Amino acid sequence: MPVIRVDMFEGRDAKTKRELVKSFTSEMARITGCSEGSVHVIINNVPKEDWGLGGDLASIKFPD
Repeated sequence: MPVIRVDMFEGRDAKTKRELVKSFTSEMARITGCSEGSVHVIINNVPKEDWGLGGDLASIKFPD
């Protein structure tokens, strides 16, 4: 049972998430030979103010 975890900034719509899940699932199955039904994709939506990089918050580096 492969599990793919994706951490990304919050704010993407359901259509975008569906496309990501579909793509990740099909590629995992293709590359590893497992069934698509066994692939789990978990998306963690993280607020920019809870994500730091390079010593600053992402909310400062990437304001809306």
